Amino acid sequence: MEQIIFHIDVNSAFLSWTALSRLEAGDPLDLRTVPSIIGGDLQKRHGVVLAKSVPAKAYGIKTGEPVVNAFRKCPTLISAPPDHSMYRRRSHALMEYLSDICPEIEQVSIDECYMNFTPISYRYTSPLEAARQIREGILANFGFTVNIGISDRKILAKMASDFKKPNLVHTLFSHEIREKLWPLPVSTLHMCGHSSVEILRNLEILTIGDLANTAPEILTLHLKSHGKMLWEYANGWDTARVEYLPSKAKGIGNSTTLHQDVTTRQDAFLVLHSLAEGVAGRLRKSGQRAGMVSCEIKYHTFQHVSHQMTLQMPTDSTEEIYRISCRLFDELWNASPIRLLGIRTSRLAESHQPVQVNLFDYLAAEEEESPETSRKLPGDKLHRLDQALDRIKNKYGEDAVTRGSLLRKNP
Repeated sequence: MEQIIFHIDVNSAFLSWTALSRLEAGDPLDLRTVPSIIGGDLQKRHGVVLAKSVPAKAYGIKTGEPVVNAFRKCPTLISAPPDHSMYRRRSHALMEYLSDICPEIEQVSIDECYMNFTPISYRYTSPLEAARQIREGILANFGFTVNIGISDRKILAKMASDFKKPNLVHTLFSHEIREKLWPLPVSTLHMCGHSSVEILRNLEILTIGDLANTAPEILTLHLKSHGKMLWEYANGWDTARVEYLPSKAKGIGNSTTLHQDVTTRQDAFLVLHSLAEGVAGRLRKSGQRAGMVSCEIKYHTFQHVSHQMTLQMPTDSTEEIYRISCRLFDELWNASPIRLLGIRTSRLAESHQPVQVNLFDYLAAEEEESPETSRKLPGDKLHRLDQALDRIKNKYGEDAVTRGSLLRKNP
């Protein structure tokens, strides 16, 4: 299977994050809906534009231009100063969220990253569907939008995410270069700046297709090594892989934004069972067990609540994580319609580490009589069942086997 790479880029990150912070502080005006910029000094009007809103773009305002120029183009422009410490916090939260979906993340700036989608492709019907879920999940969880580019090459994924914005998903696979990339002006090519565009224009190279079909020796003569690089980009030549740093996660979790609000306990438990299966499977795959489980609910009003439980014995059992999540859910839910459900585990320990069994806690758990959450098998048999299901899914795919409880209307 060929590699599939996502490039995820926050739309106008500094402006979006500043707008959200102001809204959270009670400001009734969303900066994203009016001509606004981040950067410079509001009183002295000096500095450069770091980010702009879509309405500001309509006035011809560009990132990197002097703030004084931006005010000439739009005298009613609203300017806000940057808050880099807040930006770092929001960036960290986003990358942590994406790492829960796929650990193979390469962050290349505060607001963009590459994701190696290939190892998790079996979980989704298609890369486009996966990107749509990720995009919608980011909006539901954080309140800002992203563009996602999909390709078999890193450079093409990057350029795909730069296509029409905001809040969109685009593909640019190698076989799509002639159709989607070559007709575009050379100014849209990654790393092709103003001076390069002028040199290429003098050579009557106006489109990316013109550049791709120019002899690289001519480009090297006029632009040196940069010309060769632009020629390679125009042809989609890129062998770079997603460079992630493998490390043991501090926590493993998953959440899902529901297609329609959940209003019953039984339907919520079905969702929790599916989430528990995914989280527990990732724990087992990473050779870890969780010492803490938390359940989160986001209501239709966007109110967010969560509750957590510390475990006497770390676990990687699907049924155990499901049982605990159901208990936490019952403690949290106020009977309002639910927009999002999530399960997260933390306090991870290596699965081979010895565990001190507490006989009284074990017997207490065995005596619980909740029909939705009781365990039907002893712990060792549950562990063997989980392992058998993992082997089948690893060999035949995620959909090869499904627990019967997830096929029924009621758990």
